Amino acid sequence: MSGVSLLNDDRLFPADPAARALARQLHASVKDLPIISPHGHTDPRWFAENASFSDPAQLIVVPDHYLFRMLFSQGVPLESLGVPRVDGGPGETDPRAIWRLFAGHYHLFRATPSRLWLDHTFETLFGLGVPLSAETADLYYDAIDGKLRQDNFRPRALYERFNIEVIATTEGALDDLKWHAMLKQSGWKGRVVTTYRPDSVVDPDFEGFRDNLRVLGEITGCDTGSWQGYLDAHRKRRAVFRDHGATATDHGHPSADTANLSAEAAAKLYSIVVSRDATPDEARLFRAQMLTEMAKMSVEDGMVMQIHAGSRRNHSADIFARFGRDKGFDIPGRTDYVQALKPLLDAVGLEPNLTVILFTLDETAYSRELAPLAGVYPCLKLGPAWWFFDSPAGMRRFRELTTETAGFYNTVGFNDDTRAFPSIPARHDVARRVDCAYLADLVVAGQLRDDEAADLAHDLAYRLAKRAYRL
Repeated sequence: MSGVSLLNDDRLFPADPAARALARQLHASVKDLPIISPHGHTDPRWFAENASFSDPAQLIVVPDHYLFRMLFSQGVPLESLGVPRVDGGPGETDPRAIWRLFAGHYHLFRATPSRLWLDHTFETLFGLGVPLSAETADLYYDAIDGKLRQDNFRPRALYERFNIEVIATTEGALDDLKWHAMLKQSGWKGRVVTTYRPDSVVDPDFEGFRDNLRVLGEITGCDTGSWQGYLDAHRKRRAVFRDHGATATDHGHPSADTANLSAEAAAKLYSIVVSRDATPDEARLFRAQMLTEMAKMSVEDGMVMQIHAGSRRNHSADIFARFGRDKGFDIPGRTDYVQALKPLLDAVGLEPNLTVILFTLDETAYSRELAPLAGVYPCLKLGPAWWFFDSPAGMRRFRELTTETAGFYNTVGFNDDTRAFPSIPARHDVARRVDCAYLADLVVAGQLRDDEAADLAHDLAYRLAKRAYRL
């Protein structure tokens, strides 16, 4: 089903002819490397059951908050996009209607990274060569729906087609990991590992926090009414996650604040948050202490620690009440790292077995704080441009603002951090193109040799992520 190509072969490459030619060469050398996807939010159930994806809307539109936040900003109700309500209230259930609505608003994504990812998916995965619009909505739907009925479009087949070497999912501390257990027993050779995300039992502001602590105690057999029992419960859950392939933990906190209280003070604080609603200051201090406790545990068990800080989550109380988390209303906020991380770094920052990967939604911190910190503390690495800045311009700014101080080898390559499974090859291709363009510009400017750029392109596309996440 061909027409005009949706993709420009030289997309994201420099305008300068010499740099563009070199970027092409560098990209050609890395474009077919296996994908290391060390952090993301794909569903392990997909790979465990290996069932066909139900329809184009559920595959592409409904799980992707990058898409429906843009549509909502232009007046499209979330109910019309099939986003489920917390109360089970009415919403659109016809996948073709959802798709037509999305297609009719596709122009809203012009010049956005979502447009790049989607066009790449439409052309390379589904063989579509005409632009998506209201007029072509049914053509697209029928073509994609037909493909999804084929065995070679089931999750495991797509994993192999995408040339994924390993993919990490992210599960909460209370997850029973049954899908990962099923995968282990299936005999399938694909590597899908989990990641320990304890936010629901670490953040006193998390809905159901005290009930979550009770469940944590039940599933671990630990006394989560006591500080020591609570810490032991985390150690037990981390061990279970490691048994299911985890090499990393992940922590999504409003800030990067850390603390290093005495054992007595920490126990007293825990007795407060477990017995009543915490004040904002108590909740902040407890989250801060737990980042340090998690770092100490990472020294013990070798799990790589990821800190995703700076998202002001669920900005709209109304949307949160009606639709729950992850519905597009998480907004970047200012984040301090130099002072915030100091208690943790004073406690364990020079430990040789510790790796802490820092992510931020505050770009102003790149050159002022994050690059200098990662440029001296051996335990610190910089995660790639994240979320709102997971974009061609955002990736370029990341390199420009961090390389001179932190170099390339205190970064960790790329991770796609996505719920949208078909977009993974597209996202990695964007990152590889942006990095190759940056390296080509450095060569033309006389800051790198050709051979160094070729080696770096390979590192950034593959080796750094594999090494940083101990995969």
